[in-house]
Amino acid sequence: MSEILEPVSLAERRPQRARPDVRPAPEYSLDASAGHLLRLAHQRYQAMFQERAQGLGLTGPQFATLVRLSQMGRATQNHLGRLAGMDSATIQGVVRRLIARGFMRTASDPMDRRLRVLTITPEGETVVREGRQAGVRANDALMAGLSEGERTLLITLLRRLSPG
Repeated sequence: MSEILEPVSLAERRPQRARPDVRPAPEYSLDASAGHLLRLAHQRYQAMFQERAQGLGLTGPQFATLVRLSQMGRATQNHLGRLAGMDSATIQGVVRRLIARGFMRTASDPMDRRLRVLTITPEGETVVREGRQAGVRANDALMAGLSEGERTLLITLLRRLSPG
């Protein structure tokens, strides 16, 4: 009777030597994933902000855009998008909605008529003021369980992880 042999890979034929310089890949744990935990914390913050900013009707990206424009005074759409952390397609929609609501306006740049420059309106400044108050209350609620030192450390670490 003939015996059927299974093919053996080259790796199976060689004896495995322990390599002290190579560590096994760590197990992936969703509960220890920085990205997952950041997303959950962001969702929690967004819910807290929306609760405290009721009546403003702003999304997070809209609020970030208005805050950045308020800080700058005037900016092109692309520059404003970069400052607010958005790509050109996203900032285009955000700006269109904020203009429609009367929170910002657009005009030609006096130095280069081809450029469109955005400025914040008085109504936009009012919304920014109210939104900042809501943001402070939401941040305080999110970090209520942290000491002042932990809050500072968290912000420092998040800045290191964030681009720009």
